Parts: sequence; structure tokens; C-alpha cells
Amino acid sequence: MNPCRKDVINLYKTLLHMGRDYPQGYDFFKERLKKAFQHNKDVVDPNQIRTLVKRGEFVVKEIEALYMLKKYRTLKERYTPEETLKAK
Repeated sequence: MNPCRKDVINLYKTLLHMGRDYPQGYDFFKERLKKAFQHNKDVVDPNQIRTLVKRGEFVVKEIEALYMLKKYRTLKERYTPEETLKAK
């Protein structure tokens, strides 16, 4: 059994969990995620697997940043006075 298997499964579960709030929908995200993992299913070298897992962790951070930005914009819009919005 590959020692990196646990890391890959955890990454997949994390990305699936994060995909629930994806703007284009969970089903779209799930399909794309599955396709990405299937694309790399033949990789056997542990070093290359670690590299791919690190890239996946970077994607997790990017998705978190997008969600935070969306939340920030929503809150900013909600609490900005209407006069300021009309002036723009």
C-alpha cells in the first residue's frame, strides 16, 4: 500500500467538502474534481504524488481565498450606506 494514499484521500475529501459552496454548483465541482484525480491515477512515484498533493493543497487555499472574498464583498455591500453606493 502506498504511504501517500492517506494524503491523497484526505485531499480529495477536503476538496469535496469545499466544493459544497462552489458558485457553479456542487455537481459541477464534483465532476471536475473526479476528472482531475482520474487524470493522475497512474502516478506511482511517491515524490511526484507529494508534488501533486502540494498542488492540491494550494488549490484548497485558493478556494478558501475566493470564498472569503465573496463573503467580504457581501458584507461590505450589506453594510455600506446607500448614499455611498448612489454616488458611484
